[in-house]
Amino acid sequence: MFCADSSPHVRNSQLEYALNILKHSFRAFCYNNSLLIKEYRDSMSEFKAFSLLESIIERVSLKGYTQPTPIQKECIPVLIKGNDLLGIAQTGTGKTAAFSLPIINKFGRNKIDIQAKSTRSLILTPTRELASQIMQNIDDYSDGLALKTKVVYGGVGRQAQVDAIADGLDILVATPGRLLDLIETGDINFKALEVFVLDEADTMLDMGFFNDVQNIISKLPKKRQTLLFSATMPAEIEILAEAILTEPTKVQIAAQMVTIDLVNQSVYQLDKSNKVAALFNILAKPDYEKVLIFCKTKYGADIIVKALEDASITAASLHSGKTQAMREEALQNFKASTLRVLVATDVAARGIDVDNISLVINYNLPEDPRNYIHRIGRTARAGKSGMAISFAVENDIRQLTTIENSIGQVIPVVTEQPFHKEFSKAPIQTKKKKQVKKPSKKTHRARTKRK
Repeated sequence: MFCADSSPHVRNSQLEYALNILKHSFRAFCYNNSLLIKEYRDSMSEFKAFSLLESIIERVSLKGYTQPTPIQKECIPVLIKGNDLLGIAQTGTGKTAAFSLPIINKFGRNKIDIQAKSTRSLILTPTRELASQIMQNIDDYSDGLALKTKVVYGGVGRQAQVDAIADGLDILVATPGRLLDLIETGDINFKALEVFVLDEADTMLDMGFFNDVQNIISKLPKKRQTLLFSATMPAEIEILAEAILTEPTKVQIAAQMVTIDLVNQSVYQLDKSNKVAALFNILAKPDYEKVLIFCKTKYGADIIVKALEDASITAASLHSGKTQAMREEALQNFKASTLRVLVATDVAARGIDVDNISLVINYNLPEDPRNYIHRIGRTARAGKSGMAISFAVENDIRQLTTIENSIGQVIPVVTEQPFHKEFSKAPIQTKKKKQVKKPSKKTHRARTKRK
């Protein structure tokens, strides 16, 4: 600060000192900003190396992507070359961008007059929620390129879908049931199809859509680029891949990569009667701002939501008993953080792609160990870390052991929680080698208590 009573010489010295401080501060500001710009350019250089359109790179950066995920690094160059691809990867690995960016880039560079009732690409996916989320991402990535896109699924009116297809599309995202309906009524053809993407192929099989998928594939032209993505490779999917892919590049991203490395997992052992109280105890922590709860049944999901709402916790359920409009509203509110908690069943939650989920709670353990990986991966999207808590009552211990064997690790039990209860691990059956004279007997191995 300048002293009003000081001499002109002193005031000049003070002014010079202040100017020097400003000059050095400005240089430091410029230097720091140049580092930030360099860091940004360096982080986006890997996306630029794919030779994607500049507008796509800008849209990707606006969505907060700094560098490609492993599956994007592997897939994008292969797909830009026009090769077929077999991708083995679960949701949460950046798979949607891996297959959609090359398609958008191709059609953005090579625009054509699209035939009526036709589409240049078809992305087939099992659930309405996943279809909607893929479409939303594609519209974000392709903003400004004037591509014609549409998502079609059942549970809503079909006329708006028919009208959009009538003008011809660049990209169509569809679920099997509604697409077959549109095929049967002559509202769509595939004469102009260039790219076909079969997403979540193993989920299609699990949900009973496999015959529908095969029926749809039989309608497609033989000359096309085909992409097949699946989290697992059961025999049926291997046979299908062999039939529809031509000299494909195989890309495999380990399912356990997300689960083990990025998710902090734990188990609450407790009595069934204490589950709701334990849930409230967890949600009392304000750090858990966006919580996804998985339960076994639609009825159970609604009961949990009612208990949460009675405790003034904003919540909604997501299951097949809800109308499509209600499911979309619940999902959008959860994304926008106007809902703190979303309670879902496994089938309805397939493909949920919501950023910044702080916690996943397995209110009921999944019956299929593969679903455990799908569930907890919701909180570790595209390389981010997350947290998952699983409730286990005494009857769940055998299933918990199966899950642990599946992921190759023991999930730690939280003993410092008010409802903890010690359980003996359930004995697991082991197979003996076949004997000539007597049939094999199943033996039981003693299990130590969880500590």
